[in-house]
Amino acid sequence: MIWNEPNHRSHWDAQLDPGWDRFATLAKLAGQAIRSEAPRLTRVLGGLSPIDPRFVRTMQRLGVLDHVDVVAVHGFPLDWNHWPLDEWPVRLAEIQAVTTLPVWVSEVGVSTFGADWIQEQGLVRTAELLTGLAPRVHWFSLLDLPRTWPATHHDLVAEGASYYRHFHMGVIRDDGSAKPAARRLAELTPDLGVCQWFHFEDHRLDDAVAWLRRVRARYVRTGLSWSDFRRPGWEAWFDRQMRALDEFAVTVTFCFTPDAEGIEPRHSSPPREPERFAEFCAAMIRRYA
Repeated sequence: MIWNEPNHRSHWDAQLDPGWDRFATLAKLAGQAIRSEAPRLTRVLGGLSPIDPRFVRTMQRLGVLDHVDVVAVHGFPLDWNHWPLDEWPVRLAEIQAVTTLPVWVSEVGVSTFGADWIQEQGLVRTAELLTGLAPRVHWFSLLDLPRTWPATHHDLVAEGASYYRHFHMGVIRDDGSAKPAARRLAELTPDLGVCQWFHFEDHRLDDAVAWLRRVRARYVRTGLSWSDFRRPGWEAWFDRQMRALDEFAVTVTFCFTPDAEGIEPRHSSPPREPERFAEFCAAMIRRYA
C-alpha cells in the first residue's frame, strides 16, 4: 500500500502540495518501483480518509491510477465521519463510480470510547453492510493504544475530545483482556481482515500475533514506516515484525516522511526527492516480498 490517508491533513500536508502533483509523482514512482521488483504484487493506493471521489478523479487525471491495482478507503462513521453507518454501500458506490479498479476498505472500526456494546454491534452491522461489496475489508484495530502513549500523527489541540477515541479502537484492551467484540471478530474471520499498526520496537508484537491466531485472522494490514527506516536498528526491528507476521496474508503500508527528507521536517511533509521514497519501497519489497 502506497501511503496512508494521503488526503487527510494529518498524513499529507496539502498546503505544501495544493495541486497534489507532488503526491502523484511520489505514488507513480513508488508504483513503478514495486512493479519492477515484484510484477505480480498487488499495489494499493493508500486508504482515503475522507472517502472523496474528487480525490480519486484527481489521481486519475494525474496518472496515479495507471500505477496501482486497487483503490482503498477508510471509514469511521460512529466516531469521526459525519455520515451514518448504514451509508457504507453509498460511500463505496461513490468511489466505484469513478474508477474501474477494485475498491478495498483497508480501515473500518468503532471505538469503545462510549461503550463496549457500541463497538460490538457496530462490528456486526459493518460486516453485514460490506460483505460482498468490497473484495477486502480490514477491521481497525486489534489492540487498544496504550494510554501512556501519544496517538501518533494526531493532534489533541486540533481534534479535541475526538482525539481520545484513538485509544479505544481495539477489540483487546490495553491490559490484555478481550472486549465483547473480540468474540464477534472471531466469528467473522478469516473473511474479515484485521489492521494493526506497530510502533518502532513495539513490545506488543508477540501478544498481537497470539491474538491474531486466537481470532482466526488471515488477512492482516500493518505498516513499515519510512521514518523508522532512518533509525539505528531498523533492520532488526523490521525483520522481527515481518517474521512474526509471516503466517498471515499481509498488506504492508509504506508511509511517513523522515524529517531529514521532507520539504519541512515532519512526517506529513512531501519529500524533497520523491524518488527516495520509491527507493525505500523497492528495498522493502526486495527484503520481504
